[in-house]
Amino acid sequence: MSLRAARAFLKNTDSTDVRGNMDYINYIIRDIKESEYGVLDDFLYEAIFVPEGAAAPPRDIIYKPELQLYVAGFGKKPGDMALAAEADGRIVGAVWVRIMNDYGHIDDETPSFAISLYREYRNKGIGTALMRSMLDKLQKAGYARSSLAVQKQNYAVKMYKAVGFEIVDETDEEYIMLHTQARPVKDQYPVAQPL
Repeated sequence: MSLRAARAFLKNTDSTDVRGNMDYINYIIRDIKESEYGVLDDFLYEAIFVPEGAAAPPRDIIYKPELQLYVAGFGKKPGDMALAAEADGRIVGAVWVRIMNDYGHIDDETPSFAISLYREYRNKGIGTALMRSMLDKLQKAGYARSSLAVQKQNYAVKMYKAVGFEIVDETDEEYIMLHTQARPVKDQYPVAQPL
């Protein structure tokens, strides 16, 4: 994607520069380095959906066993992969996958997604770019499917559908979504290129 096309894409997603002086955010998507895996704790907390008007849970909620399985020992299991969105000289978002028995578990060969961005970087197309980049990485690694769980009220449901996830099951509060890669992701979706 050219710089002009990337700016047009971001402009069409109603993005604004967080510095307030441009109509786009300059960011890159890259692998998270092993020395940076600790940031996944921050993004695990940021990934907790808090409905409008509800109080955010205490930060120590991420130490509950059902949430620690997303980050504990990350990088040591086969299939652990993580990407960062970097803007303004810091990591502002992350997407990571691992094969685990989480809320979105399909089977022991299907990686489950986790994704979040710091609040001020949301709704600017960065999350979509992270998702598309990870889908491309999974396809290149030979994974045919990936899954996630998302609360029905979460605005991100629309984004997950837009990148090819489909609802395959649901509970009272959540959708279980599956992405099946029938052909290379790069042929289905343009993968974000650094600006």
